[in-house]
Amino acid sequence: MLALKIENLGKRYMLHHQMNRRLYDALGSLMQRLGRRIKHPFAERSVPQGTEEFWALRDLSFNVEQGERVAIVGHNGAGKSTLLKVLSRITDPTEGRISIKGRVSSLLEVGTGFHPDLTGRENIFLNAAILGMKTWEIRKNFDAIVDFAGVEKFLDTPVKRFSSGMYVRLAFAIAAHLNSEILIIDEVLAVGDGEFQKKCMGKMDEISHKEGRTILFVSHNMGAVLQLCNRMICIEKGRKVFETEDVVGGVQRYMSMSMNDTRDSVWHNPGEKYESEYFKPLRFGLYSKDGELNTASVRRNDELYVEIEGIVKNPNKALSVGYSLFDQAGTRLYWTYQSDQIGSADELPVLDGHVVLRSRIPLEILNLGMKRIELCVQTYRDNWIVAPGREAPVVSFTIEGPASNSPYYVLQRSGTMAINAGWSIKEE
Repeated sequence: MLALKIENLGKRYMLHHQMNRRLYDALGSLMQRLGRRIKHPFAERSVPQGTEEFWALRDLSFNVEQGERVAIVGHNGAGKSTLLKVLSRITDPTEGRISIKGRVSSLLEVGTGFHPDLTGRENIFLNAAILGMKTWEIRKNFDAIVDFAGVEKFLDTPVKRFSSGMYVRLAFAIAAHLNSEILIIDEVLAVGDGEFQKKCMGKMDEISHKEGRTILFVSHNMGAVLQLCNRMICIEKGRKVFETEDVVGGVQRYMSMSMNDTRDSVWHNPGEKYESEYFKPLRFGLYSKDGELNTASVRRNDELYVEIEGIVKNPNKALSVGYSLFDQAGTRLYWTYQSDQIGSADELPVLDGHVVLRSRIPLEILNLGMKRIELCVQTYRDNWIVAPGREAPVVSFTIEGPASNSPYYVLQRSGTMAINAGWSIKEE
């Protein structure tokens, strides 16, 4: 039985471009009063203006059967989040047709459907009502929601004092216990800690198999996709690239695309992106020991460094700047911040002003193949500035062989790590 049918779906946005003539008129008048002249940009030509069409989705068609667990994958800007917003009826499509059988519950962004001044208890009733639960349903599931979220201690605290992780735990608990037929989950789960992510994966697997609920899951974590999903749809630039029930093969194909398309060694902030009251990232890249930008593959005995440059506008001991490193299957290998090697909280240096942070990547323990690195910035256990999985800046590199000096260990072995453990023969 079909739970979802999408036919020739398209979503168009109109991007308006216009220079502000009044600004230049005012600037010209000011300069004249000061006895100076300024060349008016509109003196010899008309005001440059225009409208550009941008199709976030175009000619997208696919079906989803009831009880399927479908992964929606694609690079940042591919149209994944737009698709989920259209399916969740947050925004209307420009063209095409959508047929949905059953209620839909969505978890798309941290804090969506919550009122910051209401308590956790009050927001459970508010958010669940928005998602379509009746009052008796909410009361029936209230204890299970609170227990799953693990926020009983803070239940009567305004959620504006919640961390982003607490937001996500509570929001997922509500969505998972809503008796909807279709559950839509965006990459927002990446904000939660590892233990809670495993708990969420187990809950989604349970409600899919035991309750027959349909799940649409957007994630950059291919390990999570392999664990949960039985089908994959890949989209790029708003169009479907491929769909397959062979999730393992689909992951390999998608990661192959990623290796070809994301060879960037450095990211520069194009403007005011990710700016917050505490920190603004300026540059994020991969460099050699001598500070040269790394643009080639590396070997395990090379030295490779991550550099993060930024402006600290509000010095705070809780500011954590770092990165996550993933293998080519999307499995996070480790996560590190600038504060990791400090002996105690009292010794933690407070970042201030213009800073350049540098961290060595332990190539000697990593397996061969492509690696992806995401920038992560937050105030400790509080709010994300650059959140993992939420269109964070990404750089990548490839480790080439041989894996070691041993004639029997020259190719890539299975596993996420590659350790030369050190062996000896014990003499009797």
